[in-house]
Amino acid sequence: MEKQVKKHFAELYKLLNSIPSIGSKTATQLIISTGGFTKFISIKQLSAYVGVSPTTYESGSSVRGRGGIAKMGQGRLRQLLYLCSWTARKCNPSCVALYERLQALGKPAKVISIAIAHKLLRQAFAVATKKTAYSPEFA
Repeated sequence: MEKQVKKHFAELYKLLNSIPSIGSKTATQLIISTGGFTKFISIKQLSAYVGVSPTTYESGSSVRGRGGIAKMGQGRLRQLLYLCSWTARKCNPSCVALYERLQALGKPAKVISIAIAHKLLRQAFAVATKKTAYSPEFA
């Protein structure tokens, strides 16, 4: 699959690999799942498709449950982004800032990792739609 992606989406593959902590497997899976980022016109659609968008659990005025992420969507891609978030919290400047801010607020480690995964997805979408390599301005 990686050979086919490099053949047909060589420029996009190179641009996605310019993001710190996005590797070849994640870049390949992002390109395959999104059709080269042509299936979505907004980041909200893409994050809902991947399953990293926040959700609320509420029914009427009496039931208010804990929030979480929408687990419908691309589980494999969500897993890869979650794993990339471990590296991103150390080497991606905007993710480092997000990690420190959420840790100072006392958020749990998994919540922080999902927030970083969502940030990485946003960066990938920006790189793909603007067709420019990663720079800290995409933060």
